[in-house]
Amino acid sequence: GLGLPAVIADATDLARPGLSDALDRAGSAVIAIGSRLDSVRVVRAEVRAPMRTSPGVAIEMLTSGTTGTPKRVPLSRESFDASFRGFTKYERGRSFDDPPRLNSGCTMIVNPLTHIGGIYGCIGALAAGRKIALLEKFSVEAWVAAVRRNRPAVAPAVPSAVRMLLDADVDPADLASLRALISGTAPLPPELVDAFLDKYGIPICSNYGATEFAGAIAGWTIDDFRAHWAEKRGAAGRVHGDVEARIVDPDSGAILPPGEEGLLEIKGRQLGNDLQWLRTTDRAVLDADRFLFIRGRADNAIIRGGFKVHPDDIVRVLSDHPAVREAAVVGVPDARLGAVPAAAIIPKDGVAVPSADAIRAWLRERLIAYQVPVHIRIVRDFPRTLSMKPSTPGLEALFAAP
Repeated sequence: GLGLPAVIADATDLARPGLSDALDRAGSAVIAIGSRLDSVRVVRAEVRAPMRTSPGVAIEMLTSGTTGTPKRVPLSRESFDASFRGFTKYERGRSFDDPPRLNSGCTMIVNPLTHIGGIYGCIGALAAGRKIALLEKFSVEAWVAAVRRNRPAVAPAVPSAVRMLLDADVDPADLASLRALISGTAPLPPELVDAFLDKYGIPICSNYGATEFAGAIAGWTIDDFRAHWAEKRGAAGRVHGDVEARIVDPDSGAILPPGEEGLLEIKGRQLGNDLQWLRTTDRAVLDADRFLFIRGRADNAIIRGGFKVHPDDIVRVLSDHPAVREAAVVGVPDARLGAVPAAAIIPKDGVAVPSADAIRAWLRERLIAYQVPVHIRIVRDFPRTLSMKPSTPGLEALFAAP
């Protein structure tokens, strides 16, 4: 077993047969928590399991598993220290070097704590001295109730959750406390930002990060949004001041000038090594003002008869279709061409659902012929990861099924 020194668990989980005995045999201290903080109790304080960890490692996080099996990533204390420092850019009037103080506000956490988004939200709450409202999972009803009850100034919502809030036609009065939403984990279509802003007058500040980065390395502040959204529409935000970023040619590695698309490379303490550039698998553009535009992943390209097809390029076009609420694209095997694109589509409520042939005809007017999906399925929802991103293995299995 893992031989964990301490385990924090919900009291109802600890009541499951055999679990308490297994923890006793492992020598783990056990803390039981209930639905309220005042119901925390120490079940067993004695620790017999070895207290050891890798030098410098604060936590080992699993990646989201969007494209395959989740990977375990060790994150250092230094990385989280830099992540704290980077988070303070979102706190107006606060500096990383300010003494700690409590804040009367509340931070809502929707992402699971096994996801870097959940941990990063907790880091932000700790950095700001705010209490935390932890939701078990996202639903429109639970999210809106938490906003009404806690009245946060900022609340999290991944792109699929933003769509659900718009579709549910939430009463603007329920969101009266909000100055902004913060969004991450997946690309945020600018049309979705505009629709939410038009309906509720609330900006959505996206950010860009990864498990390997111990959080975000770029993002929108409210001030940046007000000043620059019109001209920087679609950006993932501005690169944090203590992170270096550049765009390189994917083949030659040559550094590209501002405004040109290539592979994103970053460097900084938050990455665990501030001397070495880390090449990501993200196609991106970095402008002269350090605003970062993510164009898609380079490592999920579909090779269709020798032509490279990027799923994100197809998704962006599909998202403009008047009947499409959300789309996802994967490659599926093809005996003649090697692989071909396949699109799963969630239609908007209350609209006539077009046929697959009609969607393909619409796409042929907007895409190169080899980019047009061979297979199209209309679905109620996608297979998703815990962070609500479409799951590539799940989608591949969907198209493999008869």
